[in-house]
Amino acid sequence: MDPSTKARIETLVASSPIFVFMKGSKLMPQCGFSNNVVQILHSLGVAFETFDVLSDPDIRQGIKEFSSWPTIPQVYVKGEFIGGSDILIEMYNSGELREKLEIALAS
Repeated sequence: MDPSTKARIETLVASSPIFVFMKGSKLMPQCGFSNNVVQILHSLGVAFETFDVLSDPDIRQGIKEFSSWPTIPQVYVKGEFIGGSDILIEMYNSGELREKLEIALAS
């Protein structure tokens, strides 16, 4: 990926303690997997920001290289890549996600 795309991704990830690259927005998810992530984060009552990868092909492809993860959505907590929809569902169901977010947002 070109350095400017990488820099843009790094800036986006750093812009919010919880950041989601997704299809659509948190107000209007454009796929079921993105909607799952939005619903989980809303249910936990945490603030988060999103970026619509459908609006920017460079970011859409670049984020896959940046995280070495082939699918979208992608969730970052305090700059750390956590995973996508399936991983968030597992973490949510086990209680691990709530704990991780509480610790991250407290520090």
